[in-house]
Amino acid sequence: MFESKLIAGMKNFNQLIHVLLALALGVACVMVIWDFGIKAMEAWQAGNAASGFFQALGSLFILWTLSTLISAEMNYLQTGRTFVRVFVEVAMISVIREMIVQPVQVISSPGHESNFNPIHYGLLLAALLVIGIVYRLVTDPKVAQESTAE
Repeated sequence: MFESKLIAGMKNFNQLIHVLLALALGVACVMVIWDFGIKAMEAWQAGNAASGFFQALGSLFILWTLSTLISAEMNYLQTGRTFVRVFVEVAMISVIREMIVQPVQVISSPGHESNFNPIHYGLLLAALLVIGIVYRLVTDPKVAQESTAE
């Protein structure tokens, strides 16, 4: 009897935590949109719109990540299930963001020729390829059907 009440209480507490997490993700989205607007305005006023846009683009990738997490959280609250696809998407978005933001940081820093590391960038490309393959395997319905049939 005590154990069943404890489990029911923990389930309710877990549901409350997930609701609070969803609210926090929503607030984080508003903050990232605000940050994007500030960065874009600062770049526009400084007369460096192209570089500023790419810097602000990093904020949009963070927003994309938050959107993915919000979708996953809504799915969890409705069904109680979390899919591996969500984590693969977040990893892919993070690598793409790094691939776009890193060259902009190198170009905008003084003495940028010596800061660029082609090996690091190649590793990012390789990571993106691997994550893309994993994403395809995780989301492809044919692969899922074959693995459940065996």
